[in-house]
Amino acid sequence: MSNLEQEHELPGNPSLPSSAEDLLRLIGREEGDYKYSVEDFFRNPEQTGFQLSPNGDYLAYAGPYERRQNVFVCPAEGGEPVRITQETERDIGGFFWANNNRVVYVKDSGGDENFQLFAVDRDGSNPRDLTPFQNVKIEFIDDLEDQEDELIIGMNKQNPMLFEPYRLNVQTGAYQRLAPNDNPEEPITGWMTDHAGRLRIAIKTLNGVNQHIMYRAAEDQPFRTVVKTNFKESLSPLFFDFDDGHVVYCVSDIGRDRSEIIRFDFEKGEEVGPPVFAHPEVDAGSLLYSRKRKVLLGAVYTTWKRQIEFFDEQRRQMQKRLESLLPGYEVVAVSSNRAEDKYMVRTFSDRSLGAYYFYDLRQDSIRKITEISPWLNEEDMAPMKPVSYKARDGEEVQGYLTVPKNKEGEKMPVVINPHGGPWVRDSWGYNPEVQLLASRGYAVFQPNYRGSTGYGKSFWMKGFKQWGHDMQNDITDGVKWLIDSGVADPKRVAIYGASYGGYATLAGIAFTPGLYACAVDYVGVSNLFTFMETIPPYWKPYLDMLYEMVGHPEEDKDRLHAGSPVFHIDQIKTPLFVVQGANDPRVNIDESDQIVQSLRERGIDVPYMVKYNEGHGFSNEENRFEFYKAMLGFLAKHMK
Repeated sequence: MSNLEQEHELPGNPSLPSSAEDLLRLIGREEGDYKYSVEDFFRNPEQTGFQLSPNGDYLAYAGPYERRQNVFVCPAEGGEPVRITQETERDIGGFFWANNNRVVYVKDSGGDENFQLFAVDRDGSNPRDLTPFQNVKIEFIDDLEDQEDELIIGMNKQNPMLFEPYRLNVQTGAYQRLAPNDNPEEPITGWMTDHAGRLRIAIKTLNGVNQHIMYRAAEDQPFRTVVKTNFKESLSPLFFDFDDGHVVYCVSDIGRDRSEIIRFDFEKGEEVGPPVFAHPEVDAGSLLYSRKRKVLLGAVYTTWKRQIEFFDEQRRQMQKRLESLLPGYEVVAVSSNRAEDKYMVRTFSDRSLGAYYFYDLRQDSIRKITEISPWLNEEDMAPMKPVSYKARDGEEVQGYLTVPKNKEGEKMPVVINPHGGPWVRDSWGYNPEVQLLASRGYAVFQPNYRGSTGYGKSFWMKGFKQWGHDMQNDITDGVKWLIDSGVADPKRVAIYGASYGGYATLAGIAFTPGLYACAVDYVGVSNLFTFMETIPPYWKPYLDMLYEMVGHPEEDKDRLHAGSPVFHIDQIKTPLFVVQGANDPRVNIDESDQIVQSLRERGIDVPYMVKYNEGHGFSNEENRFEFYKAMLGFLAKHMK
């Protein structure tokens, strides 16, 4: 095969990425003797993601093998671990115990997000590819805890746009379709089972913006529509009531600004009783329950950090006990056995990934299993503090500021780091990117600009059709607040973000060209028109919703053009570093190619890193190392 033919097969324009030599020169721009290397912040943990087997006798965890995260199993009481997977191309994407003997895991290919399902026994025997289908993506519906050899998954096997529910045997790979989903005009975009594993709720999306929540009392009955909503107000089923088979716990913002947890009777089609949980300032998140005791445990929500309001006294006392045993950290029970008397517990903070512990409730004994990153001393890390400021229209914006150790009160270089999504939010906790930058003397600012979720419906909707407009103004106003507060050196402010954060980076240097000293765009959108033309097929049912939230390519043509950085190349004067995974299904490589090519045509040198074995962000360890080293070199070149 000729070089030309090989190049032609690569995604995007393979002539655009910078050479290895150019990237090495960029990496070499960072000088200094630092206590911690890039590898220290971004290497794979030796042991993480612990999960107890249903009987509590074994632990499964993720650990490195040939630089890729694989699954290991060891006895819960201690003993030699056994590696049960052999992946060398790609990290395991996730795993769980299907039963006491068999572990199920997922992985994709080169970052394409077409996750396939695999199973293997706890001793590494009997491996099986459960979904050996090309270009098929799976999603989990029910792990069927009481049916040891079966799961219910969704697969877009028949149509890449549509996920259908299948009952799957984890031993044999045999599968059976449970319900059709064959109408692309009215696709079912969500499925839910009751506690017995029966498919009882289906969520249909119409015109991309309306939802019909359908219900059936039994599997031999047809689904009927009970609730009709527009995407601007939602009723999201969580799980069925333990006693009343018609009542479902849901997160709802219907008739309210902030989401609350409610009980909804699907037989009657109405909300019943008072809200189970509501918070005056933020949205309710999720609900915890005991499968064994069939009681509600508590509600999860996020203010400046994750919080739990416990309803169950037994669980409240257990949490109180764990926090007394592990003071100074956030403490989370991440896994339990079926008897709910043995737990895997994790600690963390804003300065530490923490540790895993094995807790025996009956014995009231706790045993440390592992530190997640023992090579990092939390005393050397920088605290993340919640902040708030006023945008130009008076809107209050929340965020986080991390200042390097011993730099309080100084004007300093700051990296503005808007989150991706955009319809998510940043929250308090350990972030390796933030700590890496702080270790090099940069403060890091993370604004939850309007459009971020968690702060109520009205704040979220204020971001509609505001890409490059009010959402961007919130970020800009945050920079000005940092300068006015004496935190930021106005000549040394950079912006870096991934996905939507990458878009905000490009928008920042296009629409406020004198504000930033340099910018790093990681898998970011540059052209709002081509972005929406190249979304993955399973996003297509939501295309009209995307039009309402981002803008319609015809009806909002002028607004989308005004908000697309690629059409404002002449305003970009700021040094830019662009980074892209070639197989990205969400932000096509063409988004990065466009901005790089357009700037180079104007004679502007743009370093451009492309990895052809990655997707929407870099998963492989060696690629992460190279990216962050290059980013530090780029920042050093323009900020120091």
